[in-house]
Amino acid sequence: MDLVINNLSKTYRNGVRALVDVSMTIPTGMYGLLGPNGAGKSTLMRTIATLQEADSGSIELGDIDVLNQKHEVRKILGYLPQEFGVYPKISAKQMLHHIATLKGITKSRERKELVDAMLQRVNLHQHRNKSISGFSGGMKQRFGIAQALLGDPKLVIVDEPTAGLDPGERNRFYNLLSEIGENVIVILSTHIVQDVKELCTPMAIINEGELRFAGVPADAEAELDGKIWFKSIEKSELESVKSNFDVLSTKLVAGRPQVHILSETDPGDGFESVSPDLEDVFFARIKNFAVA
Repeated sequence: MDLVINNLSKTYRNGVRALVDVSMTIPTGMYGLLGPNGAGKSTLMRTIATLQEADSGSIELGDIDVLNQKHEVRKILGYLPQEFGVYPKISAKQMLHHIATLKGITKSRERKELVDAMLQRVNLHQHRNKSISGFSGGMKQRFGIAQALLGDPKLVIVDEPTAGLDPGERNRFYNLLSEIGENVIVILSTHIVQDVKELCTPMAIINEGELRFAGVPADAEAELDGKIWFKSIEKSELESVKSNFDVLSTKLVAGRPQVHILSETDPGDGFESVSPDLEDVFFARIKNFAVA
């Protein structure tokens, strides 16, 4: 079952064009949606999750018309939004029982077995009676995934899931998402290139509401082969370099800017050719540089 998005557009009352004629097909498995903050990712995720309306276009999940059959979508949807609010004085077990009931799991024995199994799956069973307000960031995200997976969803949406997590928590979260993505559609929306690099094969890049790339990272990297150049410079040289070259990114290492630029030919001036990576693809696409 694929999620098929066609010509989706959304403009807010203040004139911001959050989505501009977006079309993509998302298959079963992990799918990365990469873009900077404010790119339109959350608008797209909320629209797929039936939480807001589009101005035009269509979304189909198998034979379900997402925009017009919201109730059917919600039966098979798991959603972890960027801001996941919880009742701070309720235990993890109590909260999951409450959410399971809202999802239509009304038989107490079935619900108890499901909640216990889900807490085991996300490694929170030993903390099941602890107030969620006392959870670490990683534990809260694992709880968020637990509530999203209740009811055996066919589509799982996670919006900026690793923001604020330490490296150990992030790795555990990666493993959990990878496991989930074996049998269902999992959309990972993030501005962190590493998240997509670690987890997703098919992916898309969105910026200013526009789809800038959809496909496999290796294909996008191949388009940049021989076009990425690197140089370590002095801070005083940075403005001159930005004026004279298509600068993709700069990173300060040991007090010196490390610069990646895009150029069809050898730019000279001490730049060295380097192999492109997904970060180069990301910056080239969001800056709308010609890369083909």
